[in-house]
Amino acid sequence: MENQYYAVVEKQDFFEIIENKFGELAIFIDAREDTPSTPILEYNGDTTAVLHRDEKRIIRLEGITKETGSTLAEAEVVLFVETNKDTVVRTYAVPVQTVEVISFKGRQVRADEYERYKSKQEIIDAFGAINIWSNGDK
Repeated sequence: MENQYYAVVEKQDFFEIIENKFGELAIFIDAREDTPSTPILEYNGDTTAVLHRDEKRIIRLEGITKETGSTLAEAEVVLFVETNKDTVVRTYAVPVQTVEVISFKGRQVRADEYERYKSKQEIIDAFGAINIWSNGDK
């Protein structure tokens, strides 16, 4: 059984954000092996954004400039473009969710990767629990 108790948080060292003449944004990142599932971009209005690609993988985008950040803060949806060097592997639209604080709860496993511990409810959901019994003395 694969480990479902944490999500991997990867740091994207280099990324580009571009804007077209209609004010739409596209973010270019390195391609990952799997296809994203219900991705969401969290942005706190500062220098960091977090792409929740799926339940297991989170991409941290650090170093967003103030000029870029003001445009990103107004966006409702951005286009993510995953590339392998100059080849586009996939594109997908991602809703932008403005948050006050981006918090990483977990442990650093490499210089560019963290494991974020899942909550009790996330573990219960991943386990597929159909019954929960409380036991022991209260």
